[in-house]
Order: sequence, then C-alpha cells, then structure tokens
Amino acid sequence: MLGSFRARGAEMNMLERAIRERHPTVLALVGAGGSGKSTLAAALGQRLAQFFGGRLLWVRMGGWSAGTVLELMGHQLRVAGESRIRRVLGAAPTLVVLDNHEDDRATAELLRRFESSPVTWIITARRCLLGGVTIVPVAPPLIGEGESPFPRVAKLTRILRWHPVALSLADALVMRRHTTVAALGRSLLRRRIDRIVPIEHEDDLPEVGAMVAESTAHASAAGIRMLAVLASSGGDHMDRTALHALARARRSAPSALDTLVAMRIVDEPLPGRYALHATVRHALRKRLSLDEDAIAAYYLSRFERGDASRALDVTHLFALMDWAQAKSDVGLILRVRALTTSS
Repeated sequence: MLGSFRARGAEMNMLERAIRERHPTVLALVGAGGSGKSTLAAALGQRLAQFFGGRLLWVRMGGWSAGTVLELMGHQLRVAGESRIRRVLGAAPTLVVLDNHEDDRATAELLRRFESSPVTWIITARRCLLGGVTIVPVAPPLIGEGESPFPRVAKLTRILRWHPVALSLADALVMRRHTTVAALGRSLLRRRIDRIVPIEHEDDLPEVGAMVAESTAHASAAGIRMLAVLASSGGDHMDRTALHALARARRSAPSALDTLVAMRIVDEPLPGRYALHATVRHALRKRLSLDEDAIAAYYLSRFERGDASRALDVTHLFALMDWAQAKSDVGLILRVRALTTSS
C-alpha cells in the first residue's frame, strides 16, 4: 500500500544506518496490522540491494514451523537441504526478511541454525517475544505529529485513526473522483466506525473494513470475483493468468485488475504479481463468497503440468500441502508430496 510508506524518511535512514553499521544483525519491525511493517522492509531491501550485492531473500513466516520455512528458503535459493542452504547463505552477506512472524519458538529455532552465517535478518511482526533481537516499533506515519500523510483526505485522518491502509484507499477514491471528502466522511460516520467495539484479532480493523466496503462499491463484477479469489488464496500472490482463469473474467480481466490496483485495494508486490494486504483480505473474507477448493485444484493441476513457477508460486505449493491434509485425502496428500520432493 502506498500509504504505508509515506513520511518514512527518518525511519528509513535510521534502519539503513543500523544495518550498515551492525551487519550481521537481527531487527524486528513490530506494529499493528497495516502500520507499514512489510512495506518498510521491502523499501529497505531495495535501498540496501547494492550493499548486499543483490543477495536478498523474502520469506513468509506466518505460523509455519522452522522446518517448513527452511523448505521455503530452499525453493527460493534453488537448493535442497539445510546444509546447502547454510552454504549459500554463508558465501556472502545476505539480507533475509521473515515477513509476518507469528511463532516465536519456530523463528528462534530458525535463527539459531544460522547464527554463524553473515545474514542480517529483518522480522516483521505484530508482536515479537524474542530475546537477542533489536525491536523497532512501527507506528502509522505522522501520527506523533498529528499530521496527515495524505493531504487530499486530511479531514478524514482522525476518523480513520491515521491507519495507512484506510487512508490510502480513501485517497484513491477521492483522487479517482468516485466520491468527495465530505461525502466519504458522512458515509463513514453512517457506518459508525467511530464506535468502540471489540475486534476479532489484529487484522479486524473497522476503519479498513469500512473503506473496503466503500471501494468495492466501485468495482466491477469481474473485479469483485478477483477480490474473492485473492481473499481465499493460500499463497502470497498470484499472476494475471491465475486471476483471469479463477475469476472467469478473461475478456474484462486486464482492465478490471488494473482498476483494482489503481484503487489500491489490490497490491502489486512484484511486477505482474497481485496480492491483498492482510487487513484488506480479512475485510473481504467477511463480505465475499469464497471457493478455496477451486483455487487449490487449479494450482494442483498447474503444478502437475509444470506451468507454475517454483520460485514465485512456492507458497501456493505449501498451501496445497495444508489443503490436502485438511481434506484427509491420502491420494491428494501423495500427489502434493510428489510435487514437493520432485522440485
């Protein structure tokens, strides 16, 4: 999300200096959902790419075990086995981002296995209970100064509680003239996002949910189906081919997808790869009908044909493992296991 990185200059300079001076080191960017942790980590990777000679690795942690994360790392490095991964990471300074950390024990075990490697680790997390790690709090930009990172919708900053994702969505709607600041403000108040209510978890944010509802009201039918696909996907991101096929929108898909990106409800973390922010994903899952089986079946077929990218679609492969286990289908489990062992 664009808004997650606005007004981050001071933080970027501090983090870059810390990494250059202390490498190898372990930093944890800790903050609420949507505060900009992953975007900040991505920007750091781009800025430090030359310092690390292009040796950058991005791994989604989530709640996976250390062993599963090692397999994910191996797929990206195109090697198999912990000893070979250690050899690759030990060859030269490397930056590894462990995104969306959840399991403290698994992360601690992983880091201990590579203590002697010249690796700088950046962990993004909502909370991090790890000793030996430098904790860097990440808050919404400009909240301390009481200013808005989006001047166009500055009057909505307080009601949206400085949340970067919500403000970015609001800014896009106003910029594209789908609404006005005044009209959007009235609509948000009608949705009662100013109420104090309990939430399910860190991603269940009323301000983001309200802005997702406002944004989807301006999406096409094909766009809504694409959002449903992305919200139900077990992988990190999808290419256009997958979205076109699963949303059944081949003719209108390119323009519909481009519109969703322009509205900032869909992110493009890599060229031609599309994803949702976790807070947006949660809001959509509460609103849209999902078909996780169809997505899993599609990727199973694609991997078996050899059409999926082992490097870019690896999280879909591991999502398939979880899906097959949940189905308690021995045949499916063996088919997916064959894919993981043949790579």
